[in-house]
Amino acid sequence: MLHRTSDNLLHPSETPSLGRPFRVADALARGLPPRVLRRAELDRPFHGLRSPSGFGGDLAARCRALNVAMDDGVVFSHVTALRLHGIDVPWTLREAAADDAPLHVATRVEGDRLQRRDVVSHRTRQDFLEVTTVDGLPVTTPAQTFVHVAADLRLPDDVVILGDAMMRYGDVLTSTAELADLARRTRKVKGIAQVREQIERMCPGTDSVMETRTRLRLTDAGLPWPLVNAVVRLDDGTYVKRCDLLYPEARVVIEYDGDQHRTDRRQWRDDVRRRRWLEELEYDVVVVVADDFTREASMSQERDAVSHVRALLRDPRRPGPGTPGTIVVPFDPRPVRY
Repeated sequence: MLHRTSDNLLHPSETPSLGRPFRVADALARGLPPRVLRRAELDRPFHGLRSPSGFGGDLAARCRALNVAMDDGVVFSHVTALRLHGIDVPWTLREAAADDAPLHVATRVEGDRLQRRDVVSHRTRQDFLEVTTVDGLPVTTPAQTFVHVAADLRLPDDVVILGDAMMRYGDVLTSTAELADLARRTRKVKGIAQVREQIERMCPGTDSVMETRTRLRLTDAGLPWPLVNAVVRLDDGTYVKRCDLLYPEARVVIEYDGDQHRTDRRQWRDDVRRRRWLEELEYDVVVVVADDFTREASMSQERDAVSHVRALLRDPRRPGPGTPGTIVVPFDPRPVRY
C-alpha cells in the first residue's frame, strides 16, 4: 500500500532519491506526481533524466547522471573515457572533450545503443570490449580507450603523444605491450595500421606532451634514444636530479623548461639549482623551451636545438680528476595502476 503525505506526494521511503540522478520513467512508475519532476531544484541533464540542482555540470557529474539510463553493456568510451581516466586529451580533441560536449559511450550490442541528444553512441564490431570502473562508472580500460581514440588521429606523432600520456611518470595506466596486444587484436578499423606502427616509438615515464615532442624530434633526426626521467645520484646514493632526457654515456641532459618559473617558483628554483649541480658533476645540460619543438617552431629553431645535442654527443664530456662519481637509475614503469 502506498503512503501519501499531506501534499499528495509518496512517502520518502517509496520515492526515488532526489539527492542523486534518476530516470523520469522510474519516478512516474512509482507514483511520483509529474509536478514534482518540474520543480526548480531538479535539473534536466539529459532527456528523461533528472538530477538535483547543484549536482554538477562537469563531465564526471554528467556521466553519473547518464549512467542511470545505461544498460549493463554500455560503457563510457573515447574522449569521455580519456577525461574520466585523467589522461591528457590530444589538442585536436580538446573541444570534443569539453565539460559540455556530447558524452561518448560504446557497446557491442546494437540494441543497447543509447539514442539521446548530447550522446555519441558507438557500436564496436570487435569480439571484445575491455572495461573497468572509475569512481563507480563503467569505462573502457586505458588500453581500449587508446585504441578507440588513436585510430582517429591523423598524425603519427599525435598517436605517440597519446600513448605516452597513458604512461606518465608516477601514473602508469598501461604498458606498450598491452597497447600493442590490443591494437593487434583490433581488426578492420580505419587507422589501426598507423596505431600499430607508432607503438614502438612510445616511451613510459614522460611528464608532459613537450617532453614527448622533444624526444621525438631528437630520435627522428637520427639521434639515439635517450633515457626518460632517469635519476642521477652520487655514488653514495645522494639524489642529484631526475632528468627529463638523458644520454648517460655522453653525460648529456636535456631539460624541458615550461611555465614553472611562473606557476611554481619554488620548483623552478630547485630545478635551476640541481641543473647547476649536474654541470659541476661534468654533465652538459641543454635546456629547451616550447618554441624549440612546437608545431609553430621554425625549422631553424628545431635544427639548432637538435644540432646542439648532436654536437655534444659527438664530443662527450669526460669527468676530470676529483669529480664525484655518479650512477644513473633508469625509470621503472611498474606498477601499472590498472
